[in-house]
Amino acid sequence: MVAVAESNAPDHSNAAAYGLSIATEPMEAKLAKALPSGEGWQYEPKWDGFRCIAFKNGTSVDLRAKSGKPLGRYFPEMVALLAGLPATDFVIDGELVIEVTGKLSFDALQMRLHPAESRIRKLSRETPSRLIVFDMLMDTDGTPLLDRDLAYRRERLEVFCDGIKADPDHFIISPTTRNLRVAETWLSGSGGDTDGVVCKRIDEPYRSGERAMTKVKRLRTADCVVGGFRYEKDSKLVGSLLLGLYNDDGQLDHVGFTSAIADIEKPELTARLEALRDAPGFTGKAPRGPSRWTTDRSSDWEPLRPELVVEVKFDQITGRRFRHGTKLLRWRPDKRPSQCDFSQIGL
Repeated sequence: MVAVAESNAPDHSNAAAYGLSIATEPMEAKLAKALPSGEGWQYEPKWDGFRCIAFKNGTSVDLRAKSGKPLGRYFPEMVALLAGLPATDFVIDGELVIEVTGKLSFDALQMRLHPAESRIRKLSRETPSRLIVFDMLMDTDGTPLLDRDLAYRRERLEVFCDGIKADPDHFIISPTTRNLRVAETWLSGSGGDTDGVVCKRIDEPYRSGERAMTKVKRLRTADCVVGGFRYEKDSKLVGSLLLGLYNDDGQLDHVGFTSAIADIEKPELTARLEALRDAPGFTGKAPRGPSRWTTDRSSDWEPLRPELVVEVKFDQITGRRFRHGTKLLRWRPDKRPSQCDFSQIGL
């Protein structure tokens, strides 16, 4: 398991230093069941990586995760690549990915979040990262582009990418289409390097920190805060994680659970969870006792500080809760807990 404790408060102090007058949080997307149709939509593959905003000022480079936390320490080869580009000032939005044996590997990304610099340096040589860029937030002449529409920003991004002539093994521009049928083909073929399609309005500005885009996945997934856990029956090992999403009032509501935890991971995970025990766990709707479907679990649960984020697969939502248990897909150390709210699933 990979998990990085982090504050709910974003760190975007880098924005002013790189010529932007506002805090630049990534524009995010809300989940939809189908691709939107009609004029004015741009479709892009949804890449399976770490969201990354890259700032460059002179030879100084800063990489920021979706949470606002710095990423440069973990991807020194990307810092070096951007520092060496002929363009000296820009801000771009993209996705950091790592390819292993011809496929993008999210596990390889998570392995980079390691405390030992020697380990990071070794991995950066063995499995170098690639930045797939899809938006430009500040032009090379220092002009902020946040208020310009996507069509203009994309044009400037294409000019930028043509001019720098970066190594395509490590830096590429994401493909786009305005053809719904092509986007449907991308969606039907997702599940490997991509996990869906992102849909953007070409006439819209960059709405920093807002869920102003639409994403459609073959699998319905959500990023949830782990607000508590239950032990297995007659055991001191974790049996299930209790999941939460933030409501409109900023309170963490319990929305379901996942018990899809491998036995080999339970001892280490239990120790990590026990170190985070702290009431109340859920500040909104809290878990209840066992239902007729969970009679083999204790009604007691352990509250946690809201620091861990997991991505889970779910089938249906009823009454702002997952109707059934979810499947744990992966841990999301790159996401800030406060970003896990109901709006990501369209509620």
